[in-house]
Amino acid sequence: MKTKGEHIEFWIEQAEDDWKAVFSLFKGRNYLQSLFFTHLVIEKLCKSLWIKHNSENVPPRSHNLIYLLSATPIILTDDQNEFLLKLNRFQLEGRYPEYISAMHGICNEQFADSMINSSNEIRLWLLEKLL
Repeated sequence: MKTKGEHIEFWIEQAEDDWKAVFSLFKGRNYLQSLFFTHLVIEKLCKSLWIKHNSENVPPRSHNLIYLLSATPIILTDDQNEFLLKLNRFQLEGRYPEYISAMHGICNEQFADSMINSSNEIRLWLLEKLL
């Protein structure tokens, strides 16, 4: 049976693997997919934090970043909260055909680059909270 620390490390390692995929997808001009993976990275770090601050070692089956963090002592600034709401869109809209075509119009190189850079700030901040 895995320890709490091993569960946390599993999610962190998965996030690191997905972070590499973000850049492969971005370089391949797959901007929507790169943002879907960007969301996955942040989601997995939120799940690590959820495990750290809860008695169970299995986080909720939710993709909602704010919901996951709501069960931790992590306090988001208004800007962070707003950004995570925006990032949450890519877990849903990156999955379903009715959203994908609409999102392709928004997800150009400049938009994706900006979202990835802002996500990296959140990613590093969340990693600090895991120490």
